[in-house]
Amino acid sequence: MKKVVTIVILLVFLCIKLNAQENGVHQQSTVYEWPKDMLVKHKLDNWQDKKFGMIIHWGLYAVPGIMESWTLCSEDWIDRDSTISYDAYKKWYWGLNKQFNPIKFEPGQWARAGKKAGMKYLVFTTKHHDGFAMFDTKVSDFSIAKGPFSTNPKADVAKYVFDAFRKEGFMIGAYFSKPDWHSQYYWWSKYATADRNNNYDIRKYPWRWNQFKNFAFSQIGELMHNYGSIDILWLDGGWVRPLETVNAEVLSWGANIPKWSQDIDMPKIASMARKAQPGLLMVDRTVHGEFENYQTPEQKIPDAQLSHPWESCMTLGGAWGFVPNDQYKPAGIVVHKLVEIVAKGGSLLLGIGPKADGTLPDEVFNRLKDIGAWTALNGKAIYNTRITKNYNSGQTWFTQSKDGKTRYAIYCLNTDEKPMRSISWQGNSPAKGTPVTLISTGKKVDWKDVNGKTTIELPEGLSGDKANIALAFEFMPDAEN
Repeated sequence: MKKVVTIVILLVFLCIKLNAQENGVHQQSTVYEWPKDMLVKHKLDNWQDKKFGMIIHWGLYAVPGIMESWTLCSEDWIDRDSTISYDAYKKWYWGLNKQFNPIKFEPGQWARAGKKAGMKYLVFTTKHHDGFAMFDTKVSDFSIAKGPFSTNPKADVAKYVFDAFRKEGFMIGAYFSKPDWHSQYYWWSKYATADRNNNYDIRKYPWRWNQFKNFAFSQIGELMHNYGSIDILWLDGGWVRPLETVNAEVLSWGANIPKWSQDIDMPKIASMARKAQPGLLMVDRTVHGEFENYQTPEQKIPDAQLSHPWESCMTLGGAWGFVPNDQYKPAGIVVHKLVEIVAKGGSLLLGIGPKADGTLPDEVFNRLKDIGAWTALNGKAIYNTRITKNYNSGQTWFTQSKDGKTRYAIYCLNTDEKPMRSISWQGNSPAKGTPVTLISTGKKVDWKDVNGKTTIELPEGLSGDKANIALAFEFMPDAEN
C-alpha cells in the first residue's frame, strides 16, 4: 500500500505545470545603491566583463524530476491532489534524501561544457528552500554528505563543483536560500506551514528566530571559510528581509507579508563573509541597498537599458532543475537573449539542472555546444564590453569596448530568415573612411552610410550556419555617435 501511495504522489507531481514556477519568480528591484568598498567595486567591474554565466539547480527535487522545493509550500498556486495529505507529502519529499545517490557525478564535464558554451561564471545551489544542503554542513544532518552518497569521495558536492569550475577559469558563486523549510527554527512543527514565510510570530518567539539567524550565519560561514575562493554570495528568498524594506514594490508581488520582521542580520553576515572573502559580491535578491550589488530580474529582460549592474537569470529549458522531457530553448534564442541583455547593460545567467545520477541530459550538452559555436567566433562583441547610449535599431543591438573607441553591432537573424545580400541599421554610424569587420570571419565588408542609415553588404554563405545566428560587426564609431 505504501508503494502505491508513493507512486501516486510521484505521478501527481510530475504533472504539475512548469509555468507554476512563475509564482516563485523574484521581481527586479527598482532602487540600486552602488558599493563603496573599493575591493567590491573592482570585483563588480570584473564580473561585468563576464556577461554569461551558468546557474545549476540540483537537489532532492532531481530524484522524482519535479519543480525545485516549491511543492513543499502550501500556497494556492501549488496544485496538489486533495486525496493526499499535505503532511504525508512533506514526509515523502524530505525522505528523498535516503534515495539521492548521484554515483555518476562528474562536475568536470559540466564545467567543460559551460566553458565551451562561452560561460564565464558559475552560481551553484548550495541549498534551496527545501533546506537540503549540497555541501558538508556541520550544523545539520540534512545534506548530500549524510545520505547514501556519504561514502563517495565526492560527497562534499559543492567543493567538487567549485573546484571543477575554478579550474576552467570561472568566477565562483554560491547560491544560498535564506529561508529553510526543513528547519524547525523556520517552519516550526507546532504550527501549520501556511505559505513560504516562517510560520510563527517572531515577536512572540524571539529565541527561536535567533536560533534560525545563528543557523543561517553558521552555514554561510562554512561556505565562506571552507570552499576556497568565492566571488559571489547569491542569496535567494527575498521575502526573508527586514520589515522596513517591505515597500509597495514588494507588496505588488502578491505574496503574503507577515506583520513581523524576518531580519537575519545581513550586516553581520556581510562582515563575516567579506572578512573571509575580500571583495565578495553580495546579491541579496530584491532587497535593495548595500547588500544587493547587482539586480537579478528572473525569467525576463528589462524593457529598457539600465546603467547599473544587473543579471537576467533564465532557464535553458522550462524548469530550473531537471524534469523529464523538458523542452530546451534553441541556441539561436539563447544567443539573441544574450545579445539583447548585454546591449541593455546586463549579464545572462542560464539555468540548467543535472539528473539525479549526476549527469546532464544530452540535450543540454548539445545546446551548450551550439551556443558555444557562436560565442567562440563572436565573443569579442559580448565580453569586456559596456553599453552605448543608442543601443538598439530593429534587429541590431550595439555594445562598445570599455574605452569607447570600438563599437560593435550585432544583427540577430530570424530563424526563418532567407539569405540576404545586405542589412541596415539606423544610428551608430561608422566613422567615415574606416573599415567595418565581420567578426566571425575577420574580413572587412563593404558598407555605406546615407543620412545616418548604415547598410552592410554581406558575403555569401552566412545564413543557415549555427555560428551565424547573429552577425557581429566591429568598427570605429563616428564622433557624433
